[in-house]
Parts: sequence; structure tokens; C-alpha cells
Amino acid sequence: MSHVKMYTTQVCPYCVRAKALLKQRGVEQIEEIRIDLNPAERDAMMALTGRRTVPQIFIGDTHVGGCDDLIALDQRGGLQPLLQATV
Repeated sequence: MSHVKMYTTQVCPYCVRAKALLKQRGVEQIEEIRIDLNPAERDAMMALTGRRTVPQIFIGDTHVGGCDDLIALDQRGGLQPLLQATV
């Protein structure tokens, strides 16, 4: 299973929803980077993605985007192959 990294905050309902979908698809571990606890991580996230909002989700080296992007990827059938790719 590919490594999953997610930039989040504590009170983000979209983060909760994205984590739930990933767990439904078999992801057992998510590296969660809390940008509300460390403002430098928000700067790093913005430099990587060009976006300010959370969640920002990476599967392996692929930037998936936010929660809506993750859901759309799943609906197109692209999430499971991305998760199954070896890192």
C-alpha cells in the first residue's frame, strides 16, 4: 500500500471525511501533519501544493488535492490503483 500523507487541522470536517474514505479503502496508517499546531508546516504545504486549504492529500509522490478531489478520484476508479501502487 502506498504511503499516505495528509495536511490537516483539528477542527476540519473535510479532513475527517477524507480520512474516513481512505480507511474504507483499506488505508491503515495516514501520516497526519497538523498545520494548526505548526505554522511552518502550513508554509511548507503551500509551497508544495499552491493551496491554503486542508486537507491536502498525498498518496506516494502524487498530490491528490483536497477532500473533493479525493472523492472524485475514487468515483472515477482511480483511488484504489493509486493506493495499491508500490512506493
